[in-house]
Amino acid sequence: MKKIIGMGNALVDVLVTIPDDRILNELGLLKGSMRLVDTTFSDRVISFVNGFSKSVQSGGSASNTIHGLSRLGRECAFIGKISDDEFGRIFKEDLLNCNIKPMLFTDETPTGKAVALISPDSERTFATYLGAAVKLSPGEITPDLFQGSQYFHIEGYLVQDHELIEKALKTAHDLRLVTSLDLASFNIVGENLEFLNSLIKKYVNIVFANEEESIAFTGLSSDEGVKRIAEICDIAIVKTGAEGSIIASGNEIYNVAPFKVKPVDTTGAGDLYASGFLFGLMNGSSLAESGKIGSFLAARVIEKVGAKIPAEEWAEIINEMGRI
Repeated sequence: MKKIIGMGNALVDVLVTIPDDRILNELGLLKGSMRLVDTTFSDRVISFVNGFSKSVQSGGSASNTIHGLSRLGRECAFIGKISDDEFGRIFKEDLLNCNIKPMLFTDETPTGKAVALISPDSERTFATYLGAAVKLSPGEITPDLFQGSQYFHIEGYLVQDHELIEKALKTAHDLRLVTSLDLASFNIVGENLEFLNSLIKKYVNIVFANEEESIAFTGLSSDEGVKRIAEICDIAIVKTGAEGSIIASGNEIYNVAPFKVKPVDTTGAGDLYASGFLFGLMNGSSLAESGKIGSFLAARVIEKVGAKIPAEEWAEIINEMGRI
């Protein structure tokens, strides 16, 4: 069985349902935004919403994708950095409970956490403290981490440390792993455009992007942007929200329709799409079939609050996948 290893920011998601948006004003948070904060502000937010309904689970883009693949039965591992604190233990235990091999380094800096304040209309406002997650260093990325794996998935948020993300992708590429990169955020793409172009050309086989990221990367519409990205890698995927997704490889183009559901929370849709697509690819499915599996998982996660599909639903999901 082919094995995949992921790497990204090791964060714990604290999901808090708030009764109204006045709380956002009192905290000075813009509704719908994602604000990077220090540990003092993060602790203040958590203390401020103490008593409201909340759930805590491991998070981070690449981690979410790897969790999805593990639930589908793939052998998985994850590289990241945490602290030996309460949130670090939550992150590690979530990996172990999902049969994911933890390849976690530790730092004295507190474990990163993303506090998501969920408004009555389901919109999320994030106060994100990256903490130990961004303390992962290039020197810690060694070939032995990748031994036994055939696929490597990494999140674009790590591109803010050029040396780290290049070391990881080059190491995986040199070991002949199939590498995939999720571009992660349009503003990060815009700020690192030249570097990302070079990185993808040298080391990346598969690129995942949403519409905004594709535009930031190519300056073109989704239909044309996916073709441009596919010129510098083997497979390009642009996720177009309610319109589905577009896949390009060489001269091949596939338009994949979405599964129609009532969205509750779109967080995690892109991460689970990547889970489904990579699962299909690892199982020998065609690009179009892999995209359909990705769309199916994306549809299932947006029906829930949170970036993960509950564990008890996976047996039904795997059964349904046999019929799509």
